[in-house]
Amino acid sequence: MIKKQDGVALNANTKSKKDSRIRRQNIEAIIRAAEDEFVSHGYKGATIQAVADKAGLPKANVLYYFKRKADLYYEVLAGILDLWNSSFDHVTADDDPAEAIANYIRSKMELSRLYPKASKIYASEIIHGAPYLSQYLKQTHADWTNQRAKVIQNWIDQGRMKAIDPHHLLFLIWGATQHYADFSAQTSKVLGHEMDQTEFELATEMMIEIILSGCGIETSHVLNNTLIKKREPEC
Repeated sequence: MIKKQDGVALNANTKSKKDSRIRRQNIEAIIRAAEDEFVSHGYKGATIQAVADKAGLPKANVLYYFKRKADLYYEVLAGILDLWNSSFDHVTADDDPAEAIANYIRSKMELSRLYPKASKIYASEIIHGAPYLSQYLKQTHADWTNQRAKVIQNWIDQGRMKAIDPHHLLFLIWGATQHYADFSAQTSKVLGHEMDQTEFELATEMMIEIILSGCGIETSHVLNNTLIKKREPEC
């Protein structure tokens, strides 16, 4: 038999879950609206009111979650960095370097396809000298990069790949994958159309093959052979 107080607790728990869901939905709507504003108008030109209007929320609601425009801007930047890093966060020296690097490239290319605006906002921040991300880059991001570089160096020491500079390998992967978001205007104009998902996947496999081969890593077991065949010219 359910006691009255149990029912009250159940109702409170249901309300808490609903509030949590609404909070997540609101924050997601605010972040997506903020990406539109920051990529269109830059940090200085964007306003909380414009973000609220695009998110379909009162300005007070936006300020409830983000007290200042700077907080919202930082959230957009930190969010894309966290997404980029997530697929390489837990890689260890015991992992297969081919699989680890290939998965990292695939993840970053997919994020360039799905979140090009956030990538462009990050690129603009860096181009302008990283005024809002300076400490983050010097500390948190530098620590992450150095730890990932140590894993790559371990693979080199084990003879599993060429003796290349681990930091510059990471820089190469960042630049190559983020290019498809940051310079999408260039790629679409040169190609004569915007890249679709299949083209992204083809470009991804080609990038994996080029980078891994350059590192002296066997690629046959990590490449998507179906996609590779698609790009081969017909005889």
